[in-house]
Amino acid sequence: MKNRIEKIQTYLKEQQIDFAFITNPDNVFYFSGFHSDPHERLLGVAIFQNREPFIICPKMEVPDAKASGWPYDAIGHADTDNPWTILAKEIQSRTSEVATIAIEKGHLTVERYEALLSFFPKARFVSLDQTINELRVIKDNVELEKLRKAAELADYAIEVGVKAIKEGMTELEIVQIIESAIKEKGYSMSFETTVLSGPKAASPHGTPGNRKIQKGDFVLFDLGVIYEGYCSDITRTVAFGEISDEQRKIYETVKKSNEQSIQAVKPGVRCMELDKISRDIIAQEGYGEFYTHRLGHGLGISIHEFPSVTGTNELELKPGMVFTIEPGIYKPDVAGVRIEDDVVVTEDGVEVLTKYPKELIILH
Repeated sequence: MKNRIEKIQTYLKEQQIDFAFITNPDNVFYFSGFHSDPHERLLGVAIFQNREPFIICPKMEVPDAKASGWPYDAIGHADTDNPWTILAKEIQSRTSEVATIAIEKGHLTVERYEALLSFFPKARFVSLDQTINELRVIKDNVELEKLRKAAELADYAIEVGVKAIKEGMTELEIVQIIESAIKEKGYSMSFETTVLSGPKAASPHGTPGNRKIQKGDFVLFDLGVIYEGYCSDITRTVAFGEISDEQRKIYETVKKSNEQSIQAVKPGVRCMELDKISRDIIAQEGYGEFYTHRLGHGLGISIHEFPSVTGTNELELKPGMVFTIEPGIYKPDVAGVRIEDDVVVTEDGVEVLTKYPKELIILH
């Protein structure tokens, strides 16, 4: 954590910024090791050029902040306090004049910006978002090991879900079986588990419900597990009973798109090139209009983080980047198929973290 804070301090000195105030809970965790969901209450880390940083958090969470390993001050505020008054007092005790403040413009609400501005009316506000993205996008060995463990748990969750499929079971019943199995191991899901069957699988962000699984259905699983603060994200699609020739073609097309995109991952390749490889394969088979989302997204502390793997992103891949590869075809009344893996860019290629098989599984 100290190394990460020092990098922000170097940035503040180079840019002549008085302090940074970091409020996104995932970024607070990245810089402090303290994970909290403060709801509407104020949570943040203040980092200065030359003074020690501090956390401000709900008073009831101060013991948790200290127990997380945070070695600096943890300033608490009660529900009856004005937390901004407490924050401003702590800042003013560490820096005499505030001309420039770095904030996460993508996270800080207008109301909170105005609260900060009321105490520092002459301050100029600059964005810290890109600087944090550039730090977080390269995972160190400790982070990579946590992501490997999270991926192993995701593979296990898919295995549990596939084994649970029986005719007449509902999507939500299978969701419960998966989530119960993960809870029994002592972990939690990184987002709401998705199980979609039959025509519902053709909705990329569909919601599981009480539809009963029938013969001839594709069943799509999209889920992830958190391991020590780091998320996995996997999608697999399996067939229940015999499927049509077109459904099989759609599956094999998505699988080819997934695998060839992964094979192209290495340092120096641009995000947009990966997206094009994936999209061209699907378009060549006549399903281009049914591939309605980007190829993938960054992965780590957040389930969706920088970078976005799209057809317009010119960012070059570097070793240590972790992201998803998740092409899909969603043809209404025919099939919905997505196959998603978590990958890490290595010095000379790619490591695939999620390992559940991708050969077409037909359950009888």
